[in-house]
Amino acid sequence: MPKYIYTVKTGEGRNIQGFMDARNEGEVHEELKKKGLMVISIEKTKKAPIKKARKKVKIDDMVVFTRQLATMISAGLPLLQALNIQEEQTDNLGFKSVIKEVAGKVEAGASLSEAMNEFPKVFTRLYVSMIRVGEASGMFAEILERVATYLEETNALRRKVKSALIYPTVVSAMAILITLVLLIKVVPVFEDIYKSFGGTLPAPTQFLIMISNILRRFFLWVFAGLVVIFFLLRAYIKTPAGRFQFDTFKLHMPIFGPILRKVVISRFTKTLGVLIKSGVPLLNSLEVVESVAANSVVEQAIQKSSKKIQAGEGVADPLAEARVFPPMVVRMIGVGEKTGKLDLMLEKIAQFYDEQVNAAVNGLTSLIEPLLIAFLGIVVGGIVICMFMPIFKLSEIVNA
Repeated sequence: MPKYIYTVKTGEGRNIQGFMDARNEGEVHEELKKKGLMVISIEKTKKAPIKKARKKVKIDDMVVFTRQLATMISAGLPLLQALNIQEEQTDNLGFKSVIKEVAGKVEAGASLSEAMNEFPKVFTRLYVSMIRVGEASGMFAEILERVATYLEETNALRRKVKSALIYPTVVSAMAILITLVLLIKVVPVFEDIYKSFGGTLPAPTQFLIMISNILRRFFLWVFAGLVVIFFLLRAYIKTPAGRFQFDTFKLHMPIFGPILRKVVISRFTKTLGVLIKSGVPLLNSLEVVESVAANSVVEQAIQKSSKKIQAGEGVADPLAEARVFPPMVVRMIGVGEKTGKLDLMLEKIAQFYDEQVNAAVNGLTSLIEPLLIAFLGIVVGGIVICMFMPIFKLSEIVNA
């Protein structure tokens, strides 16, 4: 069916642009007139409408928007009026323009889910699916509250993990920077001093001076090589095979792997539980969960499970065969499926793994701090000792 782009004027005098599938221009004109809109122009477009490219909006802004929209809808405000209020009080200019266009499409006759679907970078597939369920079920305000709670919990977990990863990364970067400064700037000064003395330097000092000379001579080549390797790895990770291998490595790497695996399980169970509780069919829920999984290993497991569920199998057995989820998770899902309380069981699993992540992150933070301090002390202290060893044996060097 052809797609038409139209421009109309509302009763308030605002010009709005939108798209409509219809057999001909006359049908589009009649539909718009039924909605009380004055038609300015209608044009046939051969291609599907290009979705507006928008930057992602911060989760905090999305939580405030969703929570306030739920409050206004619960209070009985019409949807269009609630959207206009949200537009006026939003400080984020990019998000403000998106809300304005969403409100315009709703005023032109589109549903809220259809309007939000035009901005996939702002409103995720999960978000749009939940809104669509709310529109169909008449539980719009309640669904919005669930979405807001889900976003808050997901954001809190993400911040917790990010804070645990940032600390060792910053300390390690500082250790590397300090080491480079010592090797490139400080060691050569001591080398010149020791050359004036003559004699044979201790083996550790000679080794350190050799490393310093190599680094100074080939620093640009080494740096360029590291940059090239970084971009080659980045390009490979963007390929399907590379992304799958990288995601597999993340789930199995030492120290951080178990934490990331718990985060993945929590996200999967929390998202699937919210969707099923809201009334989204299981297969549709799995499709949405796959799109927000952010891990190709889990995505592949969900794809395989969906195919087997379509063939008539239950949820638990296909997930067990995927070998991504622990036996406890699979068994609890199986119990929830048999008892008809799958959404409740998924929520309990998500809560358990949220607590596991919090405990693991707290333990990691307390463990990694002394390890990093020890590492930094050994590296910097080792360089300092190597450079001062000749001073301790100054008489031997001079007399040699």
